[in-house]
This record gives sequence, C-alpha cells and structure tokens, in this order.
Amino acid sequence: MINQEKTTLPAAPKRLVSIDALRGFDMLMICGLGAFIESLEGKTSLAWVDAIAAQFHHTDWNGFTFYDFIFPLFLFIAGVSIPFSMQAGLAKGIPKSNLYKKALKRMLILVALGILEKNTPFPFFDWTHVRLGGVLQRIAIAGFVTTLLYLNFATKARMLWAAGILLFYYAAMFLIPVPGFGAGDLSFEGNLHGYIDRSILPGRLLQGTFDENGLFTQLPALCLTIMGSIAGDFLRNAAITPYGKLKKILLYGLVCIGIGLVWNLHFPINKRLWSSSFIMLTGGMSFLFLAFFYWVIDVLQLKKWAFFFVVIGMNSITIYLAYHFIDFGFTSKLLFEGLYVNSQEAWHSVFQSLGALVLVWVFLYILYRKKIFVKI
Repeated sequence: MINQEKTTLPAAPKRLVSIDALRGFDMLMICGLGAFIESLEGKTSLAWVDAIAAQFHHTDWNGFTFYDFIFPLFLFIAGVSIPFSMQAGLAKGIPKSNLYKKALKRMLILVALGILEKNTPFPFFDWTHVRLGGVLQRIAIAGFVTTLLYLNFATKARMLWAAGILLFYYAAMFLIPVPGFGAGDLSFEGNLHGYIDRSILPGRLLQGTFDENGLFTQLPALCLTIMGSIAGDFLRNAAITPYGKLKKILLYGLVCIGIGLVWNLHFPINKRLWSSSFIMLTGGMSFLFLAFFYWVIDVLQLKKWAFFFVVIGMNSITIYLAYHFIDFGFTSKLLFEGLYVNSQEAWHSVFQSLGALVLVWVFLYILYRKKIFVKI
C-alpha cells in the first residue's frame, strides 16, 4: 500500500514542545536521574522510597520494572519525530532519494558512534572483543527502517508491518528449534535469539551467550519506532482537533497495553529478549506518556515546567555520549564533597549522584543558551 496522502497532509503549524520535553524526560532518566533514585535504596526507613528505587533496576529475565521502559520510550520518541522531519523535507521539494541517503548517512554515523561508545577503551588490536550491539546501533537501524516505511506506506500499512513483525518474531521464537534445546525454549541459554547471535554476530556479546541488542531482537525493537511514527502522524495532522489527537493516542496506548498483558500469558514480558509482549506493553506506555505530555504542554499550554526537560531533549544524543565520556560523578565529588563530607557515609553516593545530575543539566543549559544543538 503506497502512501499517497502524506504529501497533501496539512503541516503542523509549529514545533510541539511536548516531544522535546518527553525526550528530555527520558534522557534525564538515562543520564543521571535514574542513578540518583537508585542510590536512595536502603538509605531511608521509608518503604515507599525503597519501592520506587527498586524500579530503577533492570529485571534479570522475565518481568518488568519502570527502568525497563526507558530505552523503549526513546525508540518510540525517535519514531514520533520522523513524520515531522520527513514532511518538512518533502515540503521543501527534497526528492525521496535524497531523504533515503540522509537517513542512511545518519544510521552509519550513529552505528559508528555506538560501537565506539560501547568499546572504550577501544581494543584496536583485539577485534574479537569488540561489541557490535548497542543502544545507538539499535536507534540507528530502527530509525532508518522506519523512515523507509514512512516514505512508502500509509499509517494503516505501517500498523500491519509492525503487527506482522511481532507475530513473525513470536512464531520464530516458539517454532524454530535451537540445537541442543529444541523449539520454544525461552531460557537464558536456549532461546533462539541467543543462538543466532552466537552463530552470526562476531565479537563480544553482552550476556556472554547473546547480546540483548543483537541481531534478531532488532526486529521487534524497531516496531516501537514504527508505533512512534504512527503517533507522529496523528500529532502533525492539522485536520484532527487537539482533543481528537489526544483520544486517538490514548486509545492506541490502552489497546497496546491490553494486548501486551494478554500476550504475556504465553510469551512472557522480557526486556532481554524484547519479547512481543514487552514491545506491546512499552509501546502502549509510550503512547500514554506522549498523551500526557501533549495534553499538559501543547493542549493546556502549561509550558513553563517543561523547560527543564526541553533543555535536555534538544541535545539528547549529545548528552548520551557526553554522559559516557565525561565523568560527571567525579566532577561532582570534586566540587561538592565539601558540602556533605560530614554527613553519614552511606549518603555520600546519593549526594554525589545529585551533584552529577545538576552538572549534566547545567552543561546542557549552557549549550541551549549558546544555541548549540548537535544533530545527526
């Protein structure tokens, strides 16, 4: 089904602050806030604080915590931005072939940066220990594939693509036998994804026997970006009222969560395997988070509070890389330790994490004020 209506779809009148704010919220969790909240665990006598802090550990296998949602949310947000950027290019008369080339170039740059970030210090003389899977690599591939689908398929067709991919992944994980384990083995050692990584993916695997951001899990993961592009279609369609957009996004979110919970009864929610139920659950949650940010910021026009997150969201890739190459925690200790040195030692890590979080935001605020926005 070729996408014909997109070129005549009315352009959104202005940039949606909610998208930048939601991206900033997500990146803040990755680059400081998550570590700060986690550091509170066991430091107080408050059960609710420990319960929240426990949500900032990844699950070992089956199950779900809030922190498992953070990376899927970023993949979703990357998809939300695609209709806006592609339509802006088409409106300028840029041929699709040029948009393909730009998307390919972006993918290659992000893959290269991702490999560098996951392998520091880089083992130039021992390539067998290079890890090829990673966060930026996953974002890069998902963004490229979703861009191709967006430029050639309408909204409903992309829904079918996502559904087909998730069903294919589901069937493959249960029906294709793994030597020594058989078909349908979802254990750490016997799952199909792990077998594919061990057989095909060279270099170091994060889990030893497989890499959660390896080859086969790329298929279900990119569905999150496809879902995001569907939400982006709704947001940029000027023919739909703001509350009409909100209702659509909320409906999709609730339906996806419902499907994910039902699917979990047979295909468990599992971040390491990016199970189809995990994709539907986190995709649904992403729709709901987007709906909340859009409603508060762009519908109700309550924008002042969002500035804190917008500063981060405008330079998301910058802070992701900076957080891995700049030791904000060490700098925090150098600058602020004198303020908390006499407190209980157990709290030192908490104050250091808080100081690092402040430094991250100040760093991004300086870039924001200087109008330095790194785009790839």
